[in-house]
Amino acid sequence: MSEADFYDEDDSFEEPTTQRNPLRDRNKQLEKELAAKAAEASEAQAAKRELAFYKAGIPLDSPMSSYFIKAYDGDLTPEAIKQAAEAAQLISSPDAIPQDETNAWNRTNNVATGSLTSTPPMDMAQRIANATSSDEVMAILAEAQN
Repeated sequence: MSEADFYDEDDSFEEPTTQRNPLRDRNKQLEKELAAKAAEASEAQAAKRELAFYKAGIPLDSPMSSYFIKAYDGDLTPEAIKQAAEAAQLISSPDAIPQDETNAWNRTNNVATGSLTSTPPMDMAQRIANATSSDEVMAILAEAQN
C-alpha cells in the first residue's frame, strides 16, 4: 500500500464533539465528595483529640498546653494523657496538695464541725418562765448580759 491509501482511511476520523462525558462528570463529583468526607473525618479526629485532652484536665487555653497537645503522640485515653502531662510538669498530680492548703482546709472543717456541736440558743422568756426561784431568774438575766 502506498501512503495515499492511508490518508483515505483517515477521512473517516471525525472531529471530537463538545458533548460532555457523563463518566468524567461523575468522577469529578465523586472526587469532590471524597475530599469533603476527608475534611469531615479530619475535623472529627481533631475534635476527638481535643476532647481527650479536655477530659484529662489539660487547660486548652494555655500556650504551654498547645505545645504539649501538638507534640503528644501517645495513647488518647485521659489516664495516659494525664500521666504524660504530669511527667512534663504541665499539671500537678491531685495528691500533691500544698501543706498550707491542707492546713487551711482542716481549720475550716474544724470550724464547721464546731458549729454543728454547739447548742442552739434557748428562748430567754421560756427559761425565765420555767425558773423555779428568784435566784435562778437572776442567774438567767446575768447570763443574758454576758
